[in-house]
Amino acid sequence: MPERTSISKRVIERLSEYRSTLDEFDTTETRSIYSHDLAKLCGVTAAQVRRDLMTIGFSGSSAKGYDVSELQQTVGDFLGFGEERRMALVGIGHLGRALLDFFADRNPKLILCAAFDINEMRINRVIHGVRCYAVSQLTEVAKEKRANMGIITVPDAAAQDVATALVEGGVSGLLNFAPVQLRVPNHVFVENLNISTVLEKVAYFAGQSGDKER
Repeated sequence: MPERTSISKRVIERLSEYRSTLDEFDTTETRSIYSHDLAKLCGVTAAQVRRDLMTIGFSGSSAKGYDVSELQQTVGDFLGFGEERRMALVGIGHLGRALLDFFADRNPKLILCAAFDINEMRINRVIHGVRCYAVSQLTEVAKEKRANMGIITVPDAAAQDVATALVEGGVSGLLNFAPVQLRVPNHVFVENLNISTVLEKVAYFAGQSGDKER
């Protein structure tokens, strides 16, 4: 099996999509699945499914397809879902609260271990099952809670300081919702999710589709 660092982001994204799709299957009813069936459910080609799964050393048979349980286990193990991931969320505004609610009981291996904010009304409270601390405690609490992932939902001007504090606290992966480019060490993975950019992209293609219909 290849090293995880040698796999592209797009392959990881597709593997995650395969895993979440397979999680919806009742294995007492469906024990196997063909590449073309999984491809149709995930919006890719059968050849792409086969290439992705071969990349992580998993193969099926032309007669029976892929064993669903084994495929779930293999993909989950490769993505690291056999290990606990502890997350710290910084910024409990509307988006932060929505994420706290989203992650509640979502995945037992993805644990929101702490939340942080500057609002005194939120500090030292438990929100959606997660204790909120002052941002000034970020590095200290991240170390104490053994957080290895951070979610940043703070205003643009505060994002870099938050990222630096998270990295100093031992975090090596960041999901950044602030529309700024973060400066972090090479070993830290950053996924930027700019909602405005995503919406503009959707608006553009929605407009293109509308023009074609007219």
